[in-house]
Amino acid sequence: MSGRAQLMWDPAVTGYDFGPGHPMDPVRLDLTRRLVGAFGLDRDVEVVAAKAAGESTLRLVHRQDYVEAVKAASADPAAADQAYGLGTVDDPAFAGMHEVSALIAGQSVGAAEAVWRGQALHAVNFAGGLHHAMPGAASGFCVYNDAALAVARLLELGAERVAYVDVDVHHGDGVQAAFWEDPRVLTISLHEHPRTLFPQTGWPEETGAAGPAEGTAVNVALPAGTGDAGWLRAFHAVVPELLAEFRPQVLVTQHGADTHFEDPLAHLAVSLDAQRAVQVACHELAHEHTDGRWVALGGGGYAVVDVVPRSWTHLVAVAAGREIAPETLTPDGWKQEVYARTRQLAPGRMTDGRRPVAYRAWEAGYDPADRLDQAILATRKAAFPLRGLLP
Repeated sequence: MSGRAQLMWDPAVTGYDFGPGHPMDPVRLDLTRRLVGAFGLDRDVEVVAAKAAGESTLRLVHRQDYVEAVKAASADPAAADQAYGLGTVDDPAFAGMHEVSALIAGQSVGAAEAVWRGQALHAVNFAGGLHHAMPGAASGFCVYNDAALAVARLLELGAERVAYVDVDVHHGDGVQAAFWEDPRVLTISLHEHPRTLFPQTGWPEETGAAGPAEGTAVNVALPAGTGDAGWLRAFHAVVPELLAEFRPQVLVTQHGADTHFEDPLAHLAVSLDAQRAVQVACHELAHEHTDGRWVALGGGGYAVVDVVPRSWTHLVAVAAGREIAPETLTPDGWKQEVYARTRQLAPGRMTDGRRPVAYRAWEAGYDPADRLDQAILATRKAAFPLRGLLP
């Protein structure tokens, strides 16, 4: 197996553009790629442009009638069928939508193939992580569910156990739905509580279809306002123990940057330092449980200048084995490019200066009156016994 990481990148992915004023501004992808280059990380990874996902690949997750609806809306945006979630406020139709959505999906599928076949140890597609798309509908800024397609492709190639860990602020509902009845896939999502955030799903009681798949969906619904210490406490109280029991052959992770305290669409209070700490933890868990086979995806993130480029550049750096020290200043050339593209001032350093990020381990005991501990315990009580684990 190659020890080298791959960065999946085709400049055309920046064509995933819902139009002016939409939160999913593709400048976040361009600025991330430029920051990766400014640090020379593209010399530490193999930069690969995979081909777009073809129809047979898309149908691993998506219904044929939905793919046809996306194609029709892509050819004539005015004809978008809202019954498929297309042409809505969240998912406006745009010319070429099918092609660029399939291209993003192709990068995640290509990442999965490279890791499974041993062509790369780790692979990153920060343009991916579009985890809300359903088998038959667009949802939450997501047209094709590249994360689910990557997992489905791993199963098609012969993987018997794939773990998917989603730390986006929003519930990874589309991936959970795709594998709700499949015991070969463990989905774990840590997200803001559905009472206060789209898509209003991801309750602890959602544990997979009755039968062999029961216990293969795990949801941690975090109270609004959860910060670094609580977020890391929840991650480490749930994820490592489940992965150790499940024994996955590949780890697929989704790293939406919208948990950040500056994100305009959600209500968690997580710093870049904590996001980076979870990226490092996922890398370590991959080496502990999957012989290093790790596919890492982007996701949400709507502080498109201040947060997303730094968060995902750290993700690429972790995968490349060349971590960027938190106190590192952002390169001057990149800051000039940010201003030229956005007329905004770029952040001056690579994290929020909250290192080291401390948290209290679950094993040290819990407070039954604490809202965060109540959330963790609800997840452990709902899911852990189904996997033969103590709550």
